[in-house]
Amino acid sequence: MLARSQRMRSGEDFRRTIRRGAKGVQPTLVTHVLPRSRVPGTDGHTSVGFVVSKAVGSAVDRNRVKRQLRHLMRERVGVLPAGSRVVVRALPAAHGTDSATLAEHLDAALARSGAR
Repeated sequence: MLARSQRMRSGEDFRRTIRRGAKGVQPTLVTHVLPRSRVPGTDGHTSVGFVVSKAVGSAVDRNRVKRQLRHLMRERVGVLPAGSRVVVRALPAAHGTDSATLAEHLDAALARSGAR
């Protein structure tokens, strides 16, 4: 689990990050990264949020994908720029994809969006 201070929960935070953040696209997911310099009033903690729509599959499938992505991001949150906000949006192709492939796609998407 991500620490409470590392979880993004506000709808406004999600909207701001998706609209203003740099985007990294891969076949199974999209990342949006908003650096600390563009986040007003941040406390220095990196915040991460996940978006998994019904297009991914049933509730069971969506929760499985969310758990996989949360686990992968927990390992990577320490190397992200301090104070940045990250939204990981799963695409329908994420359903049924193994964790190793998701990890590769996540790393590539974060690199494309300038987070690494």
